[in-house]
Amino acid sequence: MKAFTYIRPTTAKEAISAFASAAEGARYIAGGTTLYDLMKLNIERPPFLIDVTAIAGLNEIDINEDRLRFGASVPMSAVASHETIRTSYPVLAESLWKAASQQLRNMATVGGNLLQRTRCMYFRNGADGAYPCNKREPGSGCAAIGGLDRGQALLGVSALCNAVSPGDWPVALTAMDARIEVVGAAGSRYMPIAELYRLPGETPHLEFTLAPGELVTAIEVPRTPAGRSSTYHKIRDRESYAFALASAAVALELQGGRVTRARIAVGGVATRPWRATEAEQMLAGRRLTADRALEIGRAAFQAAQPGRHNGFKLELGARTVADALMIAAERSRS
Repeated sequence: MKAFTYIRPTTAKEAISAFASAAEGARYIAGGTTLYDLMKLNIERPPFLIDVTAIAGLNEIDINEDRLRFGASVPMSAVASHETIRTSYPVLAESLWKAASQQLRNMATVGGNLLQRTRCMYFRNGADGAYPCNKREPGSGCAAIGGLDRGQALLGVSALCNAVSPGDWPVALTAMDARIEVVGAAGSRYMPIAELYRLPGETPHLEFTLAPGELVTAIEVPRTPAGRSSTYHKIRDRESYAFALASAAVALELQGGRVTRARIAVGGVATRPWRATEAEQMLAGRRLTADRALEIGRAAFQAAQPGRHNGFKLELGARTVADALMIAAERSRS
């Protein structure tokens, strides 16, 4: 591992100032459950680490009648076990419970979780030059395209990259119209969670829309009665804390047995957290049956571009959405 400088500021202003003064390649760090891995793999080589966990206010959960607010340094486990979140927003709690082991949930933060880099095996295992990866080394090529692509994305892919966005929590937040608070040298701003993530396009190494030095300080989720009629449904190769082959975050508003509004986002199948807006619109005003749920699930994958080995995700993803819709509908009756 390359030597680095480490500091632990106590205010966001100090952290941002330190980033601006640091050598190129500086990184903020919270739980470190992703960054340290990448440093060990020689993918990330930051000369300067700025630990944000001592910044006041970033470790707080605040819930009022209008919104849920999570400080960026709140551990995943604290949100997953919060009674209000578990009972009134199961989609959020389940996305965290199913994301990692208890040990990782105790360390990883809800803000840092938003900025995970891909788990694509070519990205993570090719730092020695064994596999080309445009996300790791721009212009080098992509070994996954035309290669072993079983775990790769179907949605949002480009000719240069088909790496899956790995998170569970960002998918649930996307379904729930969350926004993030960001602080930088130019001040603070809010942005919808969906605007944080870039499609790979011709620049797959640029994954997020944050400006250099900007720091995520909080996540806000609007309060909605649809929170109770929600779920995060995740299908994986093994039951114990594996990354998703397909997942679906669903929340429903129903009246008189008909869906007045559906929120559907899918994970494990796209290059960023993917909102299935056309599928949502197809369900509005209709009664939800098992057959219709599968129809909606398949509609969520109309734009899919399967590769050589991941075509099975089309039906798997559709049935994951369908199952999630039925689970959410059942919760609306309880």
